[in-house]
Amino acid sequence: MQFITSRSEALDKLNQYLENDISHYNAKRNFDFGVADRRNVSCLSPYITHRLITEYETTKLVLKKYPFQKVDKFIQEIFWRVYWKGWLELRPKVWADFIEDLKTIKEDKNYLKAINGETEIQCFNDWVKELKNFNYLHNHTRMLFASIWIFTLGLPWQKGAEFFMKHLYDGDAASNTLSWRWVAGIQTKGKNYLAQSWNISKFTNNKYKNVKLNETALPIIDKREYKISNALIRNNEVSNDHLIIFENEMYDDFLDHEKYKKIYFVLLGNENRSVQLSTNVMDYKKNVIKSRLNEIKNKAEFLDGKSFTTFSKTSKSFDVIYPSIGENFSFLKMLIKKDNLDINYITRKEDEFCWKFSNKGYFNFKSNIPIILSTFKLN
Repeated sequence: MQFITSRSEALDKLNQYLENDISHYNAKRNFDFGVADRRNVSCLSPYITHRLITEYETTKLVLKKYPFQKVDKFIQEIFWRVYWKGWLELRPKVWADFIEDLKTIKEDKNYLKAINGETEIQCFNDWVKELKNFNYLHNHTRMLFASIWIFTLGLPWQKGAEFFMKHLYDGDAASNTLSWRWVAGIQTKGKNYLAQSWNISKFTNNKYKNVKLNETALPIIDKREYKISNALIRNNEVSNDHLIIFENEMYDDFLDHEKYKKIYFVLLGNENRSVQLSTNVMDYKKNVIKSRLNEIKNKAEFLDGKSFTTFSKTSKSFDVIYPSIGENFSFLKMLIKKDNLDINYITRKEDEFCWKFSNKGYFNFKSNIPIILSTFKLN
């Protein structure tokens, strides 16, 4: 299984999936047939995470070819990513607390056994190796993995979320953190997700049988409550000569390049991150940026965390495609405070519109998908 790094290749992969395999999605999406056979799922998440292709253009291409009723599950899965991002935007302290929690958790021998795939649970060990080698796991398998991590191995959910972020090509602050919270039973309080032996057997096509698990564990208790905060005020109009683009917002189709003298693509190194990324993931991000530099050419330049810090000291005011709650935004906030920067954030109108429906659960968000589709002419 190989992941590509350019927008044109991502679009090709999307179109191939729509042409050949999406018809199997509704019935077979929960099955993990292994690395050699991923035709039942799209594997587009690394490209959507980095916004080489967006959730909205993906939806539009799907609905141009198929009626909503035939691809409703696929459309809903795409919008889960939008919903999670909006949910975290409205409750940014969840991310801040997650990062703070990590600082206080010790890495004991049981944790080390887990991340090295040395537990007594064979499927879990295999998934650890797959994650490290291929930097991807099937979505259903991620839920099973997280449940085993939390309820059978008894490890902190925060360290599991960190482990995924370290190795996943599609690691996203919102989707990853909140999905782990959901499995633990603290995202929807009192409702945890328990992996069961029959479930693992069925959805791995009987590859793993009679897996010994804790199938009666109670949800994790976290008494912290998070109130909805006011959304960040954004200008959404070009205001400066320079534009900053972080690696998780790579496609700037909604902006006019001609209005900028220079465009900078920024990739923070591990020295600037709270969650340390693996070499594979960091290299993937570098190659994604490299592909965009080749497409834009003359106007574009790469900056790492150190060179971006130097740039911000001399260019106190610049535009930034809003990178959403996570590592990049946290780094920006630190620089703003340190160097008194005047930053103009630019967001997609689709994001702003969708995020307002993230104030409650996904059922409420899902009921508004038809409104989203019609507002932006996606159907």
